Amino acid sequence: MSVETDTVPLARPAPPRTIAAPQHRDPLRTAARFSPLLGLALSIGLVWWGLQTGVLQSLENLQAFIGSLGAWGPVAFLIASVASVVFPIVPAGLLVLAGPVMFGPLEGTLYNYIAVCAGSLLNFLIARHVGLSLIERIFRPSTVEKFLGWTRSPHFTRAFALAIALPVAPDDLLCYIAGTTKMRWRTYTAIILLCKPWALIAYGVGISALVMRFLPW
Repeated sequence: MSVETDTVPLARPAPPRTIAAPQHRDPLRTAARFSPLLGLALSIGLVWWGLQTGVLQSLENLQAFIGSLGAWGPVAFLIASVASVVFPIVPAGLLVLAGPVMFGPLEGTLYNYIAVCAGSLLNFLIARHVGLSLIERIFRPSTVEKFLGWTRSPHFTRAFALAIALPVAPDDLLCYIAGTTKMRWRTYTAIILLCKPWALIAYGVGISALVMRFLPW
């Protein structure tokens, strides 16, 4: 007589769960993403302080305040302007407009020229030693890729010089990108020193004079 036994298959052990490694946010990319908001908040705070203290109630009050700072006024403006070119916390265009207003058309444009040229030269040197990895962390990768297409053209140097002379392109990004190309340092320096004044005069002096006409000063 045969005895039938019910055999229960053994359950297979469950595969071990793989714990996904936590994704660490890039602090530099996060800072670059929120830097415009920080710059806007800083600008609003400075305007509020200027209105409360009376510094921004008239052009004479503003220029008198700048004059009271002595040499520290131009030094602080130059440092802030160079920093805004290298890492755009505060849009450099705002400082370019502020230069002629605070220091006068001639002196303000000179300070703008020194600061913007110094920052642009630093951008080229940083990109030459670091490469695209840093640029894509500061700027949007899609924007970087868009302007990288310019470097594939045999006329990139000519297009770059035209973009620097005209205030229509993101100069800071283009200066970084130029540092990743085979452009010579002396060629880049000549373009910056010779082409920057025209954009600064057109944008800084021209638009600041237009803005001053509509201010109640």
